Amino acid sequence: MAVTQQLARVSAEYLAACRTRAEESFDGDHQWDPPTADCLDLDWVPAMLDRACEIAGVGELHLAALRQATDGGLAMDVGFLNAHPHAIGPFGPAPAALEPLAVRQVSGLLGEIDLQAVLAVVPLDIREAGALIGHGAEGLIDGPRTYLMDHFDALREFYAGASKRGLAVVSWWD
Repeated sequence: MAVTQQLARVSAEYLAACRTRAEESFDGDHQWDPPTADCLDLDWVPAMLDRACEIAGVGELHLAALRQATDGGLAMDVGFLNAHPHAIGPFGPAPAALEPLAVRQVSGLLGEIDLQAVLAVVPLDIREAGALIGHGAEGLIDGPRTYLMDHFDALREFYAGASKRGLAVVSWWD
């Protein structure tokens, strides 16, 4: 099984309920199970997208927002999601979360990134693209440009939906 970047849109109330269940359970079971419609599997795109944006000259503010969008933040304590034997991300860094205000800010900044300008720096030749952005890009079936575009569009839509609904976003690798 491959380890991939996962995101979930959840309410503060849902996180509080999971925390309470973890605290009250003899084995720390938080019963984390967000709706499938509010989950996003980003595969391995975060590092490739970050690298492509760096090469394209995306500004630091927007790069920071992209990194927050995939890595989460430190403002919300979701450590209870990382407790054995019910850890949701046992193969990567501890789960992290962005609170609704940060989600709204990140969503706005993601919306300002010119993806076409980013894709313009990615060579059409798969081997050249792989050499430039790394992280296994040369092995992508539809090529790095399509992969980056599809995943970035999904990320941007995911955050726009979370922002509109006032939800937090939890990230983990699984």
